Amino acid sequence: MKLTFLGADREVTGSCTQLEAAGHRILIDCGMEQGRDVYENADLPCAPGTYEALLLTHAHIDHSGRIPYLYKNGYRGPIYTTDATRDLCAIMLEDSAHIQEQEAEWKNRKAMRSGAEMIEPDYTVEDAQNVMKQFVPCPYETWQTLFDGPTGKIEMRFTDVGHLLGSASVSLRIAEPGRTPEIIVFSGDIGNTHQPLIKDPSNPGHADYLVMESTYGNRLHEKPKGYIPGLVQVLKDTFSRGGSVIIPSFAVGRTQELLYYFKQIKDENMLPEFSDFPIYMDSPLAIEATEIFMRNKESCFDEEALTYVRRGINPIGVSGLIPAVTSDASKAINADKRPKVILSASGMCEAGRIKHHLKHNLWKPENTILFVGYQAEGSLGRRIIEGAKTVTLFGETVQVSAQIVQLQGMSGHADQKGLLSWISQVQGVQKVFVNHGSAESAEAFREKLWLSLGIDAYAPYSGAEFDIATGKITYDAPAVPIQQKPRRSAMTYDRLSQTLSRLTALVQNSRGLSNKELAKMADQLGELCSKWERR
Repeated sequence: MKLTFLGADREVTGSCTQLEAAGHRILIDCGMEQGRDVYENADLPCAPGTYEALLLTHAHIDHSGRIPYLYKNGYRGPIYTTDATRDLCAIMLEDSAHIQEQEAEWKNRKAMRSGAEMIEPDYTVEDAQNVMKQFVPCPYETWQTLFDGPTGKIEMRFTDVGHLLGSASVSLRIAEPGRTPEIIVFSGDIGNTHQPLIKDPSNPGHADYLVMESTYGNRLHEKPKGYIPGLVQVLKDTFSRGGSVIIPSFAVGRTQELLYYFKQIKDENMLPEFSDFPIYMDSPLAIEATEIFMRNKESCFDEEALTYVRRGINPIGVSGLIPAVTSDASKAINADKRPKVILSASGMCEAGRIKHHLKHNLWKPENTILFVGYQAEGSLGRRIIEGAKTVTLFGETVQVSAQIVQLQGMSGHADQKGLLSWISQVQGVQKVFVNHGSAESAEAFREKLWLSLGIDAYAPYSGAEFDIATGKITYDAPAVPIQQKPRRSAMTYDRLSQTLSRLTALVQNSRGLSNKELAKMADQLGELCSKWERR
């Protein structure tokens, strides 16, 4: 039995792990890297067509986004996951493919003009549609046999971890000839407690070996004063200025949570001065996802949300909601001068319609850009939160003059305390493999596991291998940092610095000029300074 760590190792995105056991080879997650890559990821050790099964913890693209790529390159095995995850992947993978096709088309238009090499997307919409035939939906908390033969037996079970609709940890019970059966658990992303709509994280009960996420392994969430009071205050302050609230929101999960909150705000008249404010949901993906949430309500909703359902009330059916499906409908939103809410993807401002809304609204001081989710390092959202004065959108420099607010505590991930609480309920753990967290977060959580719970833990880099049969790390992969190309902005700044040196030399060499010439030079340089000071 051997584990090979391939993605989200001392990084936060791109989850992928290979397991070889009982004569079979499978993958757990196959995600796409998002935001800034820090370390080189090892390639798949084997051809996609040689894998016999793929187990998917949840639908987020950093866990599922490379599945169509596998299919494109020969994978035809089953993809086991929950019903809700299957439903969400049907729309999310196609959306991911559409974005890739658009980006490839845009880059190829530039390449044709410059004579550069043409590119093709990692996969197409057709690939994303075709791979859905391989999905096998599974219920929660039911052991199912994957393989059973002379080389051994592998059974699997999904347990709800409360991160996203349909999210799960995966337990694999492996029996090989001559060995006591062992259970390996892959946590997936562990949810925060008391999230709206979905259940709190459940626990798999037992694990001999545990592959566990550490997104917030070194941090505690700020204790929220209450999401709804915080949201109400942002709305009130912004609307009073005559502005709008623009929310970069993940189309799946976070958008539906916000609809739940907005429904309570309106139903209980918490904002009487602006009771009829419109809410634009500008994301076809979010609109489809909202329908999927309601289709899976019985298996995934928590008791609070189900009380609405049992009374015949849609818990995310908020008044004043205006879906925008077409591009024309999206463009028309910014022509509405009323104080309003705009919910638009993507949540990290990296793609999609939100970038257009930022272009139209980021420079207006009366507006608020409200961040309600994690912003990966290197993402546009992260740069805005960290205080960027200007950003570039569609080749145009846009000033950041709107109010920038981050609603603290609103996270779909458990913090360090929540992670420790979850693992403390797992029995029999011999070793933990810490993944899906930055290098700092993974290392801090690895150390915390030992100091607080006495659990032996290892935070691998991509490519590391662990032999379960011997209990030894057979390849301790080194960190291989990605060589970052100098940013264009940095290169341009270097040009500016060189120009300053040239100007300094010019001034120093001007002593022999007449007073009239010196005065003219001073006036011209002063005008130039004034021009750029006003920007």
